[in-house]
Amino acid sequence: MALKSTGRAFWEGDLFTGKGTATVDSGAVGPMQVNWKARAEEQGGTTNPEELIAAAHATCYSMAFSNMLAKNETPPTSIDTSATVTFVPGTGITTSELVVTAVVPGIEEEKFQELAAAAKDGCPVSQALKGNVELSVTATLAGS
Repeated sequence: MALKSTGRAFWEGDLFTGKGTATVDSGAVGPMQVNWKARAEEQGGTTNPEELIAAAHATCYSMAFSNMLAKNETPPTSIDTSATVTFVPGTGITTSELVVTAVVPGIEEEKFQELAAAAKDGCPVSQALKGNVELSVTATLAGS
């Protein structure tokens, strides 16, 4: 069964001086304030589409990596992932850089790196970005 997720935006004014809100229908977060300044100049107190994509990418990656590690019979104790999405005005989103630190008892470094890379390619958000955005992952195996 497919699950549909809905996000919403309300915007007032033009691109550069306008402002708006972003919400998710689940009610888990929001409303979140959005504006151009947070997107292209400086962040602080408001969010932007790229930050929301980054949060989605980090979450999706962590879930995919967790599943791959469990299937390898080395379930993680913890996975801490950040995603940094780069937006270039006039060009668009150019990169999404994943940085992950995980505690995974019983796994060898080589297998850990292999699964970290596979999770980057396999998570649905990565698949949606692939071909349009440069994707990378830097993975650190932390002590158990």
